[in-house]
Amino acid sequence: MNATPLLFPGSDNTVDDSLFARIADDLLNQGYSICPAALPDEIALPLYQHQQELDDEKYTRAGIGRGDDFHKNKFVRTDEICWINGESHAGKNWLNWTNELKRHLNRRLFLGLFSFESHFAHYRPGNYYKRHYDAFKGEANRILSLVAYLNPGWCNEDGGELVLYQNESDMEGIKVIPLMGTLAIFLSEEFPHEVLPANRDRYSIAGWFRLNTSVGNKIDPPL
Repeated sequence: MNATPLLFPGSDNTVDDSLFARIADDLLNQGYSICPAALPDEIALPLYQHQQELDDEKYTRAGIGRGDDFHKNKFVRTDEICWINGESHAGKNWLNWTNELKRHLNRRLFLGLFSFESHFAHYRPGNYYKRHYDAFKGEANRILSLVAYLNPGWCNEDGGELVLYQNESDMEGIKVIPLMGTLAIFLSEEFPHEVLPANRDRYSIAGWFRLNTSVGNKIDPPL
């Protein structure tokens, strides 16, 4: 039986929701999902083109932490980022797509996902991101991490793999080649991971689905 395509409000894109079902099954069974070349071309290609057209001044050196705890540490990471706010057509379609994914996962897995934030990431040759978690247990902020890769013609020799570790004692990990349209989604508190240095410019989107942890008049996340 064929899955029903999704139509995003305010968008000219359609996509088969069987991908969302696959992601939900993977998260339920193993806590992560790796989907090679799965992001629809009508989403991925405009994002790639838009990222290539971004001026260098749009990027900022990536750091660690949020708000008052934010700091930059070249030992941990050396990439550059540019937040996606939906002003571009490509960015708007991306946010519509992730919103539909959020709705599907909430309906299927009862995760209570409330908001999503994401940014373009540019790793120049030799850049890296050391082993880390996207969230710490008990903080109830980032619940799911989502990475989408925007690198046409990427080869094994180009390096730059994401390494997803099963736990603290795992020293081998699962390597994900950052090929165009590949998606990696995992529980933010459960899986340490790192980005290995690449031999060419490496482009991606990193995003996080979050709970609503707003208290009083303090809005979270403070984008």
